[in-house]
Amino acid sequence: MADLRELDKATRERYGSVYCGICRQIRERTSQAARLGLSYDMAFLALLLMSLYEPEETGGKMLCCLHPVSKRPWVDNPYIRYAADMNVALAYYNAADDYRDEKKLTARWLQSVFGKNLSRLQADYPRQCGAIERCLEKLSALEAAGCDNPDAPAGCFGELMGEILVYREDMWSDTLRQLGMALGRYIYLADAAVDYRRDVRKKQYNPFVAMGTGEDPARWEQYLVLAMARCADYFERLPLVQDKKLLDNILYSGVWLEYRRRQRIKLEEENGGRSL
Repeated sequence: MADLRELDKATRERYGSVYCGICRQIRERTSQAARLGLSYDMAFLALLLMSLYEPEETGGKMLCCLHPVSKRPWVDNPYIRYAADMNVALAYYNAADDYRDEKKLTARWLQSVFGKNLSRLQADYPRQCGAIERCLEKLSALEAAGCDNPDAPAGCFGELMGEILVYREDMWSDTLRQLGMALGRYIYLADAAVDYRRDVRKKQYNPFVAMGTGEDPARWEQYLVLAMARCADYFERLPLVQDKKLLDNILYSGVWLEYRRRQRIKLEEENGGRSL
């Protein structure tokens, strides 16, 4: 997610148009309900690929059920549509994984919502869909076994993200794959750090709980810093010009802002809603 405080009006509008473009394509390519799974991570994916490959774009403004009063700008191109498809595929396999592990009825319903075009997604993106399914199954097994090495489940989610960032195999695929692996590791470990106390309370798997070293935010942040340093290394190897300012904002500021925001919310919840 971007740090909107650091963006000028034009760049904020650009970010919003990409996000709305992905949302619009999810509706058109899957269903209205599938927009429930929209993730800001996919806006980064679209912006990254758009900056790298610089496709022709179309766009406009429209009203929607989420913004019925004022028209919002949107853009469209092959990478917006790819991000929309990856959003739906990831949401489907996540729901399937949740239902398999916990038999949640909401997960079963979400499977039906996101699975409307599953056969098309599997046909269009066999490598990506195969990687999502394979990595989530492996991740589920590691979590069920109570794996006490955070690198193992984080690396598993990193592999998943690496395959998603690779739109096609070309001269940039290795760099994109390594970038995605580092970003995926960060996302998984950041979630684990934020959810630590909740997972202790609910007796749910968390790699930092499984380590058995107690609550240690300073140590956890070392994992996050290392993951983001590796991510930045591969990111800077790409010849990005278009939207580079926005991508820098997301990667170097936005991800940390979101991490701190989620930490603050968790602490406030644990203190009865009182701001700290």
